[in-house]
Amino acid sequence: MSAIRDAAPAPGEDRAALRGDCGNCFGLCCVALPFAASADFAVTKDAGTPCRNLREDFGCGIHAKLRDRGFSGCTVYDCFGAGQKVSQVTFGGRDWRSAPDTSRQMFEVFPVMRHLHELLWYLTEALTRTEARPVHADLRRMLEETEALTRGDAASLAALDVAEHRQKVNALLLRTSELVRAKAGRKARNHRGADLMGARLRRADLRGANLRGAWLIAADLSGADLRGADLIGADLRDADLAGADLTDSVFLTQPQLNAAKGDDATKLPPALTRPAHWKRTKRADGA
Repeated sequence: MSAIRDAAPAPGEDRAALRGDCGNCFGLCCVALPFAASADFAVTKDAGTPCRNLREDFGCGIHAKLRDRGFSGCTVYDCFGAGQKVSQVTFGGRDWRSAPDTSRQMFEVFPVMRHLHELLWYLTEALTRTEARPVHADLRRMLEETEALTRGDAASLAALDVAEHRQKVNALLLRTSELVRAKAGRKARNHRGADLMGARLRRADLRGANLRGAWLIAADLSGADLRGADLIGADLRDADLAGADLTDSVFLTQPQLNAAKGDDATKLPPALTRPAHWKRTKRADGA
């Protein structure tokens, strides 16, 4: 069992506590969340009902074959470490099977914690941006406030107005984005919330672009230059990122990458990993 972090993450340090650790979780995403039969899920499941593939030890019985079995949606999801926080901190290691009286509140708290941990991910990234130094003090205070909320008891978490807190955090994230994107040195494109589904953006120069909340489903972004582009909330499902440069993109997350398509020529920010299902470019020797 890996240790659970006791303090807020410092700027630039490893974000291990903000990544899902299934070994320290009671399979909360497999129980608390609902899903409907679709291209992402082979069956329909109600919130609070254990997935049929969840084992007694809270592991997944088809983890290595999720995509083959029609559960690609599971490979996209990441809780940002909320699962282990709720399991090991909020409920002190008591699981919903052995302590069924905790189940209702545990499943209610989990999505709240997930929202808070996602905000911690963004705030931690913002504090690594030297361009955002003018707001670092405010970002640090907000990170500490958010971390303190995650340490509350189950009742206070369930009663939390997540939307109100997210609004406060977002004001600082917007300012961070403006400061980072300004280094592009030119008037960048503003595609905030734009419908770019299926758009042909192959090799597009999107340096410093505002793509917050943009619909980029199945868009062709192969070879695109997305350095410094703000991608917070952008829907990248089935977007082609083969050969794209995302090295300095702003507020990109692992779930967004997991939902997209790419290859080993796609350049990623150092805090993120290349999804296992992405294709590999064949070398000259055929490997």
